[in-house]
Amino acid sequence: MATAACEPVARTSLSSISSGELRSLWTCDCELALLPLAQLLRLQPGVFQLRGEQLAVPGPGEPQAARGGFNVFGDGLVRLDGQLYRLSGYIKRYVELTNYCDYKDYRETILSKPMLFFINVQTQKDTSKERTYAFLVNTRHPKIRRQIEQGMDTVISSVIGESYRLQFDFQEVVENFFPPGTEVVNGDSLSFAYEFKADALFDFFYWFGLSNSTVKVNGKVLNLSSTSPEKKETIKLFLEKMSEPLIRRSSFSDRKFSVTSRGMLKILTNMWKVARAKSKGRIT
Repeated sequence: MATAACEPVARTSLSSISSGELRSLWTCDCELALLPLAQLLRLQPGVFQLRGEQLAVPGPGEPQAARGGFNVFGDGLVRLDGQLYRLSGYIKRYVELTNYCDYKDYRETILSKPMLFFINVQTQKDTSKERTYAFLVNTRHPKIRRQIEQGMDTVISSVIGESYRLQFDFQEVVENFFPPGTEVVNGDSLSFAYEFKADALFDFFYWFGLSNSTVKVNGKVLNLSSTSPEKKETIKLFLEKMSEPLIRRSSFSDRKFSVTSRGMLKILTNMWKVARAKSKGRIT
């Protein structure tokens, strides 16, 4: 259970992951995961490439991105064990959307691959050194996907043609995973948000900050740190499987989701038309 993963007695050691846990692990069992960024770069050389002072990641519009990988969220810079690198091909942690086509594309993009965030961690024993970790969010896990989709659907149902801001936050679940005496230096980077700006004449709730919402995502954090060559090879295969291109099968659940998505898009479009007409004084 997610609550059990947050208890100090249940925290996994950050130095290793058990062989038994790895052998019995499926990607569908992984909700959230952490591993040193340096280890991730070595295990996924085709996805992440260090080029001088740049960390290159295939962006959503690049051909290589269609072959899988991760949706990397960031602000343009990442500090890898003390050295600063520029990011390329990342998704901004904050974006503005102005129409429902942009909203639909954004929603499909962020859910199409596992998410990845960068965090820097210090310990009380040596505050002069920081270690950089990669935090993975498995958007294909039903529990994680449901929290994100429900968060987006709920905020839409609470506003009618109005502007709003929605943030998804992973800071608490990550901080609870690390043992006492560990500090996540840049905890605010463990979130992403989008702001939908509607074409409304009177947007009082938005102006006064009453249409801002935050979803604190919960889940079990899996520790993928390891120094064993055998375990590293297993983790490599696990990461490759997790980041494979998403192939939608013609199952009942997929058909049901597609119908729901089309219905929701139609509702949103009608809401937008009504709000636009109101703002122009065409209807009362």
